[in-house]
Amino acid sequence: RLALALLVLPAGLGKPTARQERARPGAAQHEDRPGFQYDHEAFLGKEEARSFDQLSPEESRERLGKIVDRIDDNKDGYLTTEELKNWIKRVQKRYIYENVAKVWKDYDLNKDNKIAWEEYKQATYGYYL
Repeated sequence: RLALALLVLPAGLGKPTARQERARPGAAQHEDRPGFQYDHEAFLGKEEARSFDQLSPEESRERLGKIVDRIDDNKDGYLTTEELKNWIKRVQKRYIYENVAKVWKDYDLNKDNKIAWEEYKQATYGYYL
């Protein structure tokens, strides 16, 4: 939902100023309903999405505006589907690398930066063995 809202937000507007709304008058506004967390995590990454949960709507809008500027690769003031896809891929790739690093630490029981078969079995099947 957030991704769709962001596609609508810059449509029809020039490069927005701090005072200008990013949405056209009458454009559908994004509402956070149950299940919005998935959208936020896909778009922002898990940690960044968590930080947004603590913001007021005004602060959230301001930070999203800055993120939209970062997504706009060609700096034309508009987001294309391709720019949005590239952004989500970057966010998801970062999440995967962070997750792999965390799992690696959990499995590398002797902290030698290698995961031996015994370490893998212990971390994966632990109490079954």
